[in-house]
Amino acid sequence: MTSRYPEPITPTRTRIGWVGIGVMGGAMASRLIAAGYTLSVYARTPSKATSLLSLGATLAHSPADLAASCDIIFTMIGHPSDVQTLILDTLIPAITPGTVIVDHTSSHPVLARRIHLSALESHCHSVDAPVSGGDIGARSGKLAIFAGGDADVVQWLKPLFDVLGQATYMGSAGKGQSCKIANQITVGGSLVGLSEGLVFAEKAGLDKDKFLAAVSGGAAGSAAMELFGKRMVDRDFRPGGFAEYMVKDLGMGVDVVEEEEAAAVVVVLPGAALSKQLFSGMVANGDGKYGTQGVITVIERINGVNHD
Repeated sequence: MTSRYPEPITPTRTRIGWVGIGVMGGAMASRLIAAGYTLSVYARTPSKATSLLSLGATLAHSPADLAASCDIIFTMIGHPSDVQTLILDTLIPAITPGTVIVDHTSSHPVLARRIHLSALESHCHSVDAPVSGGDIGARSGKLAIFAGGDADVVQWLKPLFDVLGQATYMGSAGKGQSCKIANQITVGGSLVGLSEGLVFAEKAGLDKDKFLAAVSGGAAGSAAMELFGKRMVDRDFRPGGFAEYMVKDLGMGVDVVEEEEAAAVVVVLPGAALSKQLFSGMVANGDGKYGTQGVITVIERINGVNHD
């Protein structure tokens, strides 16, 4: 038995597919398994699925096979070009009517709207639902989820979203992606400010742990400081989200050109442009696979601070 939209979602009946089992996707998928749901996963490198298979997931031979056998398909991959190839070119042609695709990838609003229309033509639905909260939020089920698409479909997905975090309905297709871009503009600036504060504190001879403890309760305190401040001090640059992805996300805000739509989003964002330049510096230094907290290394290089 299955439970495609609008049949209620239940662990015993709903068949879930997942594509993209990296740091974030793997943690999110494991939470759904722990909640009792049946998961089929696809991995280009099957060995990367070992931990999920040990929890009870099954391995699909191809994205098309996964699409044909699941009621809901979650995707959490890299770039908009990957999303187009996977969802538009592979999944949608293979899915059964009533299937819902949930794309957690940080992608482009225009592409999300194209996917939405293509899914409707196949009598299916899509929701763009990028997330924020990093690997810590993914493991603990405390992600912020920005959902765009049909409001009734987003509400129908609530039992699954509740396992992963807190979903907020942002509006029609593409609005979830627009919210994520605005989120990244905010987070990018926060990480740059936190990095500069820590480098200044070090240059001034302050104990950086004491600095964080002192300012975290005041106006300088933030989720970015809570999640990444101690990691910066401890030189822990393991990724929750890759720095190279931050460059991509900021680029969708700073360099936005929506050629397929009559009204392009044109906003002058000097701070975001500077943030993008600094995160691009990380990539140029060979650190694009570091977590975004690694932007402190760029500020340190500029100031001649060497921790190697």
